Amino acid sequence: MQLLCRSKVSTILVMLGLCLAASVDAAQTGLVFVSNERSNTITILNSADEVVGSFKTCGRPRGLRLTPDRKQLIVGCGSDDTVALYDVATQKLTRRFRNIADPETFDLHPNGHDLYVSNEDDSEATVLNLQTGAVTARFPTGAEPEGVLITPDGRYAFVASEAASLVHVIEVEAQKIIKNILVGTRPRRFALSPDGHELWVSAELSGTVDIIDIGVLKVVGTVSFLPRGMRRENVTPVDLVMTRDGQRAYVALGRANHVGVVDVPRRKVIDYILVGRRPWGLRLTKDERKLYVANGLSDDLSIIDTTTGRVLKSVPVGMVPYAIAVDDD
Repeated sequence: MQLLCRSKVSTILVMLGLCLAASVDAAQTGLVFVSNERSNTITILNSADEVVGSFKTCGRPRGLRLTPDRKQLIVGCGSDDTVALYDVATQKLTRRFRNIADPETFDLHPNGHDLYVSNEDDSEATVLNLQTGAVTARFPTGAEPEGVLITPDGRYAFVASEAASLVHVIEVEAQKIIKNILVGTRPRRFALSPDGHELWVSAELSGTVDIIDIGVLKVVGTVSFLPRGMRRENVTPVDLVMTRDGQRAYVALGRANHVGVVDVPRRKVIDYILVGRRPWGLRLTKDERKLYVANGLSDDLSIIDTTTGRVLKSVPVGMVPYAIAVDDD
């Protein structure tokens, strides 16, 4: 009888283990989502980098990110003045937050519910509470704010103003802008070093990335880009990402049709990788072996093998792909 009971218990434990394993697998779909701002769609790729579907979404979808539990996809709908939530597993709309003026990009505070949004047409940044749907704060910015980044400790939120060439520093606890940092012409996006000491910001019309020391909130360095055979005015950095060890940064160079590879400690460009036309959005996989590149004018995704620095394949997506989210965390 005891042996039979133990057998039943073992069977139950095995079944439970299988269920748990299945839930873990389900939580990490490996899907890649790409927002296409001209065709108003989200393209979906599987972990084998094959397009497995797409769905119509809001007007001019731009910023994308997954919620911390990876169950929902947050989409900024620029033409609809809406932030939308979609279920990752079913790709069904679960909630809309309306009257969020021209949301472009955003970042989520570590508290899990305060979404800091750049509102391009209104020259401000707003804080949207994803639990209540209320806008709880507004911060005036320079014209055409875009990039938003919140430090992992939740202390600062940074917002880039393209037209003013400023990075606005919001002190989250005080809920006020404490500094405006002058950077290169037309700042677009951010990357934070893993140690939290440096904020890298792309300056599109300067052809550079400026480096801000978080401790003193000042620009302390600059990296310039110029692929061989390119005119300087055609080098227009937009998105950038940094590896977890802080050794490499990848920068989408816009009209130069390349991704720049930077040795971060030396602040030196070590390679240029030819991709599609006008690369804008970037995203690394969790293992950092692949870099996805959204090419805004060739309507495709370049997939780079980071170990070789070569493009593995190019995948057609929607019209004017903008941002990428990868469900592999």
